[in-house]
Amino acid sequence: MTAPLTPPNRPSSDDHHAWQKPAPGGEPGGVPYGSHLAPSPGVDRDELRADLRRAGVVAAVVTVAGVLMGLLWLWLAPRVPLISDNTAVFLNDSEGEEAIGADGTFALLGLAFGAVSAGLVFWFHRRGGIWLTVGLAVGSVLGSLLAWQLGTRLGPTSDVVAHAREVGKGVVFDAPLEMHAHGVLLAWGLAAMVVHLGLTAAWGPREFEGEWATYGGWGPGAPSAPSAPSSGSSAPRDGA
Repeated sequence: MTAPLTPPNRPSSDDHHAWQKPAPGGEPGGVPYGSHLAPSPGVDRDELRADLRRAGVVAAVVTVAGVLMGLLWLWLAPRVPLISDNTAVFLNDSEGEEAIGADGTFALLGLAFGAVSAGLVFWFHRRGGIWLTVGLAVGSVLGSLLAWQLGTRLGPTSDVVAHAREVGKGVVFDAPLEMHAHGVLLAWGLAAMVVHLGLTAAWGPREFEGEWATYGGWGPGAPSAPSAPSSGSSAPRDGA
């Protein structure tokens, strides 16, 4: 009686999982199935500089747009008529609502400028990002402050007594352009954040889909695993 011969080149149990082992040398082909290469610190720094540069440009452009808003506020805000009798200055129309009209006009302009600026930022920088949002918010606040100061300085003089003496007794003149509710300074920023968030949620890029779809080796973009050797293949036998 002869003992059974061991088939030559019989695959071991480890050979079935050889495709899961990293190749020597740390080459890209040796990355385990389903894993991702971490970006290098140099790439992260370059991306951060690019994001900060875009955010700075957005903040500067939005701030400069405050000049246009200030001129529109000066043009559209209702005037408060005053009159003097050489002893005191009075409202020409004590029941008029022009005093609060300036605040309302500024708020409406802020909402319009916020929506337009957010739309333009999303149009040119669809990728978005936290730093771009910060730049838009900072520019909106600075633009509102610039519009407020520009409108008040270019409007009627704030020296009401000197203006009343200049025009004379019984002559109606305009009161200085003032802001009584300073909360309207936030209208631009609030509108910009809401509109930009809505546009990004509706039409922004979905970068996380491609990343999570291949994580762990599943999804349409995942690499396919190499097939293991068939266990049912018959090994050649030597004749007894």
